[in-house]
Amino acid sequence: MKGILGRKVGMTQVFNEAGEVVPVTVVEAGPCPVVQKKTEEVDGYTAVQLGFVDKKANKSNKAQKGHFEKYGVDNKKYIREFRIEGAENLEPGDEVKVDTFAAGDKIDVTGISKGKGFAGTVKRWNFNTGPKSHGSRNYRRPGSIGAGSDPARVFKGKKMSGHMGHEKVTVQNLEVVKVDTEKNLLLIKGAVPGPKKGLLTIRETVK
Repeated sequence: MKGILGRKVGMTQVFNEAGEVVPVTVVEAGPCPVVQKKTEEVDGYTAVQLGFVDKKANKSNKAQKGHFEKYGVDNKKYIREFRIEGAENLEPGDEVKVDTFAAGDKIDVTGISKGKGFAGTVKRWNFNTGPKSHGSRNYRRPGSIGAGSDPARVFKGKKMSGHMGHEKVTVQNLEVVKVDTEKNLLLIKGAVPGPKKGLLTIRETVK
């Protein structure tokens, strides 16, 4: 498995070898230093903690400072754990760079989607609207939410109005179009979750 942390830069388009336009998302990925190494003997599994984006030491709490000092790594804003290929050969301070991936690789990208605030059922769940003529006032209302006397309650999970967006979303089986090792950029075909500058977790696809 391969894995790295990145930050969304934005979207653009490139031309492939056939001269076709390909929409791509540009992601600034890494370099990610190894903060901690998990081993089979101590932790029961093999993995590494990767850090991303430098952070001032005075912005970290005492526990975080101690963690970074223990492994001799500069303070990082984000830490995520990966069970990546060759983790047993990495040591704290080693860097995982964007050249881990190559053009044509299939990846899964995880991020926090854009928040939409409070949304009604038409926008949030794609409900149909009501009739807009003959005195009807039921334009965007949800309609009935259940029976009356029996069961005399609304079932859990009922699709209703509420907070929309700002949740963890994974888009699977995306394709890496280009890797720029000089600028630490990944060009990924299609769209990925989240706003510009949003944190992304990029892994080799599970499908």
